[in-house]
Amino acid sequence: MKVFADYHTHTLYSHGKGTIRDNVESAIKKGLREIAIADHGVGHLTYGVKKRNLSKIRTEIDALNKEYKEIKILMGMECNIISYDGEIDIDDEIMGYIDMLLVGFHFGAKFRTLKDSYRAYILNYCSRFSKNIDEKIRKLNTTATINAINRYDIDLITHPGAKVDIDTKELAKAAAKRGTALEINSSHGQLSLEYIKIAMEEDVNFIISSDAHTPEDVGNVEKGITRAIKAGLKAERILNAED
Repeated sequence: MKVFADYHTHTLYSHGKGTIRDNVESAIKKGLREIAIADHGVGHLTYGVKKRNLSKIRTEIDALNKEYKEIKILMGMECNIISYDGEIDIDDEIMGYIDMLLVGFHFGAKFRTLKDSYRAYILNYCSRFSKNIDEKIRKLNTTATINAINRYDIDLITHPGAKVDIDTKELAKAAAKRGTALEINSSHGQLSLEYIKIAMEEDVNFIISSDAHTPEDVGNVEKGITRAIKAGLKAERILNAED
């Protein structure tokens, strides 16, 4: 199995360590045919993309696409779920810039209400110590992600299960209906081997990503490929892989 595209990479525009050009040149060296620059959404308090930089990022990517004919460069954004109704930190202006929409739970995102902040930060933390709380917040986390899938045209749910616990089967069902892929993240370890097997039972597709925060890690997806193979997942269900 070979991955020909890495759709989840970060740059200095959020909390990555390299430029867009650095990531692109690393991708070319790794033999990739496509790459997405998917810095964090504007709603992240610590390292979200600044809105004022959106046009600059778009201009850089457009210029690099003209310069490097051997690779396709996409402007993505890894948006944050910011409410349990499924809202994410995106608006029409941001949508006008990007080619690819990635969405996930992230600690550090500014939630819409105090109630949602309590759920995201307090209940998820307390779930480690209480089975009842764990069951409650797991359902809420799953519902929030499904609500987001139903609200927006999301290309990829990033590292599902890594930041907060979710019901993989229910998530996979909803994602399959909307044509949203689930990520096998080579950095976070999610989807885990167990979760891949559960999601495979539904008609959902997958994407294997590096979640690179340095140019050197762009295209480093071996851990994700290994989990996919162990689960028995075939390349035809992985949107960026081929035999």
